[in-house]
Amino acid sequence: MKAIELLEKYPEAAKVVNDFYRSKMMNSMETDNVPDEFKEMLKEQSFDNEYIATFVDASPRMLFDVFDSNEIYIQITVDLENKCFRYSFNGLVESNDYLTRKEAEAKSIETAFEILNDKLCQIK
Repeated sequence: MKAIELLEKYPEAAKVVNDFYRSKMMNSMETDNVPDEFKEMLKEQSFDNEYIATFVDASPRMLFDVFDSNEIYIQITVDLENKCFRYSFNGLVESNDYLTRKEAEAKSIETAFEILNDKLCQIK
């Protein structure tokens, strides 16, 4: 599933992901080389799902930090004998077999979005 689809399907998780990328961007601006006016403009700017999706699609592994900070720990394991990859959450529920790490990561991120969204909805 593409990042934009995940962000639209799981709105509560999307807010957390949006905050994460906004925070990363703000932290990267904390240098003397960036004008204060630009920093203020960035603080005021709204980041829609399409904008955030470009970051997620470019580097989906960064989402592991988002999930870690919400106590959703994804583990990718390799089965050398069967030449496949699997994922699990918090050491439980191992996935199907995937031919590549990238496939396993992508599917784990989809599942983690759902878990995070459900977790946040329960808190409300």
